[in-house]
Amino acid sequence: MTHEWIDPKSATRLARGLLAGTTLALALGLSSAAQAIDLRFGHGGTENTAYQLGAEKFKELVAEKSDGDIGVTILGNSVLGHETEMFEQQMAGALDLSIINPGLITDFSHTANVFSIPFMYRDVEHWQAVLDGPVGREIADRIEDETGVKVLAFFGGGKRQIVSTRPLESLDDLEGMKLRTNPTKPLLAAWKALGTEPTVMAWKEIYTGLQLGAIDGLLNEAEWIERMGFHEVAPNIGLSEHDITVRLLTLSQMTWDRLDDDQRRAVMAAAQEAASYARDVQLEQDAEALQTLQEEGATLYPMDRERMKEIVAEPLDEVIDEMGLTELHDKIVNVGKS
Repeated sequence: MTHEWIDPKSATRLARGLLAGTTLALALGLSSAAQAIDLRFGHGGTENTAYQLGAEKFKELVAEKSDGDIGVTILGNSVLGHETEMFEQQMAGALDLSIINPGLITDFSHTANVFSIPFMYRDVEHWQAVLDGPVGREIADRIEDETGVKVLAFFGGGKRQIVSTRPLESLDDLEGMKLRTNPTKPLLAAWKALGTEPTVMAWKEIYTGLQLGAIDGLLNEAEWIERMGFHEVAPNIGLSEHDITVRLLTLSQMTWDRLDDDQRRAVMAAAQEAASYARDVQLEQDAEALQTLQEEGATLYPMDRERMKEIVAEPLDEVIDEMGLTELHDKIVNVGKS
């Protein structure tokens, strides 16, 4: 057996080279590991809502699109607080993602008021085109500029109806109705014009308020009418479809700043797909809930929606102008018109 002689100096250089290579490999491995990120996703929905299902879809998609580089921890059912509190956490960088009712952040974003205007959408197709098109992106960018929180995409999909203790055979039956609604200027102007008496009442007091006659009705989506059992004490549902809900899928700007370009692309793509999925889920749940309400004894009344739009047009236009939202409202209304 022969033995090859190795120069001690060469052996030292070889050892040093191996050590340097190992150190570099470890450093690269640590660098790669450091890029991985876990996002905390808070929302107010329960397990079977479009909120939760949409969050789960986002988690699945962003892991796939980032090759496992981005994980998501979902914290639903308001465990992190009310939506306003979660949004404030995002503004402070303490929470990454959440789903927000734009009506709850108008103190932070004037633009978010646009989603409180009733009778904006012609139908579901128009609504989808607004949210997925350049007007939706403009709204998202404006809210981001005003709040420092990114709007990645839009959830939503419940059609809002009138829930009433009294039959709704015609628009005349709205006259004098004590109608619980959110105290936003566009809603107040529209429903006053339709003859109702808009009334402020806490969400948790609505059922008892209907029972005791403190209110005669409210505005809500079929899904939540069913969940809250409002039809048990107010079994008349006027199919006004005066609005289709919009919810903001939001991301803290501080989180966005931590992401590299590939991660940002993965987050945006996952958000868009998850939002589209969640909207379809909620539209389906909405239709199913309306059928369930009818099966459980609620009476559905078709409403003359075009006549309602005519009645509210002038007072709504005045309020929209006062709020400085005319240009944006016009853009929404005209999406898809030839």
